[in-house]
Amino acid sequence: MNVGFIGIGKLGMACAETMASKHNVTGYDIYPRSSDKIAIAETLQAAVSGQDIIFIAVQTPHDAKYGGEQPIAHLENKDFDYSIVKQVLAEVNQYATPNQLVVLISTVLPGTTRNEFVPIITNARFIYNPYLIAMGSVEWDMVNPEMVIIGTEDGSVTGDAKELIDFYKTLMQNNPRYEVGTWDEAECIKVFYNTFISAKIGLVNMIQDVAIKQGNINVDVVTNALAKSSMRIMGPKYMTAGMGDAGPCHPRDNIALRYLAETLELGYDLFDTIMMAREQQARNMAKFIAENTPPFNTVYIHGKAYKPNVAYLEGSYSLLVGHYLPEFGVTPVYIDPLTEPSVPESIKGVVLLAHNQVVTYGYAGVRDQQQLYCKIEDGSTIIDPWRQYTTTNPNIKVIHYGNTRMQ
Repeated sequence: MNVGFIGIGKLGMACAETMASKHNVTGYDIYPRSSDKIAIAETLQAAVSGQDIIFIAVQTPHDAKYGGEQPIAHLENKDFDYSIVKQVLAEVNQYATPNQLVVLISTVLPGTTRNEFVPIITNARFIYNPYLIAMGSVEWDMVNPEMVIIGTEDGSVTGDAKELIDFYKTLMQNNPRYEVGTWDEAECIKVFYNTFISAKIGLVNMIQDVAIKQGNINVDVVTNALAKSSMRIMGPKYMTAGMGDAGPCHPRDNIALRYLAETLELGYDLFDTIMMAREQQARNMAKFIAENTPPFNTVYIHGKAYKPNVAYLEGSYSLLVGHYLPEFGVTPVYIDPLTEPSVPESIKGVVLLAHNQVVTYGYAGVRDQQQLYCKIEDGSTIIDPWRQYTTTNPNIKVIHYGNTRMQ
């Protein structure tokens, strides 16, 4: 098919290039882009004209202070900013025709598509189709999704929905289920999917806190047992305690859901509790690190980005832990080759191993252990919240955060 893709940034480009393995894709962005897999249009009109399907993947941002790399639970409730999406939809509508299908994949709160977006698209057909993709594994996520979410006006499997399903079937490597609902239901599926993950990570990291304070507990023994309890409560993903939920999606989604809970007058706000727990767990980790810092007064945080192998800091849990360290008299220094101008050859001190690519990307088939970004010298203490790192060097102390069993 002929595909237009509007918004080929850090996520959109990978999606568009994946589609290009089977289809003719023309991308457009307000910033200069280059690709050897898709055509790049100089204007939005050129990316829209003549296409069968037009995907829109532009931002629904929050104010930068809502990212999650600093405490945010105390901030006022606030919805996403939809101005960019509305502007792009209006411009696409100028050039679109009834023969074309416009597909929006941006994350929004329930009710937004029906109330704010659909009235803008008067010249073409429209579907809401949010993605379950993550930075660092976009290409794999695109062709191996747990489900494909499709929203139509009344929730029926319309001809447009069937066209989109047929399109995705040409790309998929697995056999995902296709969940079709109303626009509002599709919005709910996406945003609550993300907050379920936030809650799950918050729960397993709560067990980690209990292990540290109670003693004689290896958090992995507990979480592994719970992860296998699929009859009533659980599946295995996101069941490794460690660094908290992070990135440009999940923390801000919970902030937006706080706004929704307030707007709908639910009378309670679980999302606020999830965010407060995330922040207190980061503070608990910072306090533990500080207690194990002497004789050093600096902590090297091994990994500044919100996950390994990416260069983005939005919602970084490393930065959140680092935010609390000065409260306990400790200075954080970040070691990350993708975010810092330089990385020292070696370091000596207390090192927090914030990154672990096997835990983060294991679901996508990554099995190579996380490599150290620099040499750690004798006399250092390594704090590993993932409890994966081992060494035969007797001059380096390793603490598996969350395992307080008698060794």
